[in-house]
Amino acid sequence: MSDIGTVPLEQRPMLRSAAHRLAAEFQGTFGEETIELFLFTSYDQFAAGAKVATFLPLLAERFARQRLQALARVEGKANDGTPVVLFLCVHNAGRSQMALGWFNHLAGERALAWSGGSEPGTEVNPAAIAAMAEIGIDISEEFPKPWTDEIVRAADVVVTMGCGDACPLFPGKRYEDWVLDDPFGKAVEEVRPVRDEIGRRVRALLAELGVSTHS
Repeated sequence: MSDIGTVPLEQRPMLRSAAHRLAAEFQGTFGEETIELFLFTSYDQFAAGAKVATFLPLLAERFARQRLQALARVEGKANDGTPVVLFLCVHNAGRSQMALGWFNHLAGERALAWSGGSEPGTEVNPAAIAAMAEIGIDISEEFPKPWTDEIVRAADVVVTMGCGDACPLFPGKRYEDWVLDDPFGKAVEEVRPVRDEIGRRVRALLAELGVSTHS
């Protein structure tokens, strides 16, 4: 695990601020040690493959928050009964990001979704971003990230998309495997059919979960 001493000097204030925000958010749920562990290990995961370090503290904070939310559910410290779905593919750059965008657009706050990859890429596929923007869904602020045990364990449904044996398997977990073309290397016009099929499947999944959707 990193500690603040191994982080570049210019990023230390941002990570300290992130730690304070997370501590306030999870006060009474997790202690300072757990929060810093998740924050610094999240920082490590992104720092290893980052081309530009500028946004590392922000990415680490966002991912640490998601992991802490998942752990709170796993440990029974926070569970409001909201269905949780995890979308997994290889690079978390195309299919799973479009599925996440569809899910958040259709379900709003009535259900929760996360996404991850077995081998996360460095950025979300621009063609996927453009295809989703055409239908009014903005996924440009998303970023590829790995899956972690607590995130998988917290999900009610795990949807896999082409990651095969690399996808995590937990006994008793509901899994669905969606066979979809990989948008990698494709032009926007080739991504549109994949986008639309993902939208259809997300709507069907939300209906199965009893979650009402926006039109």
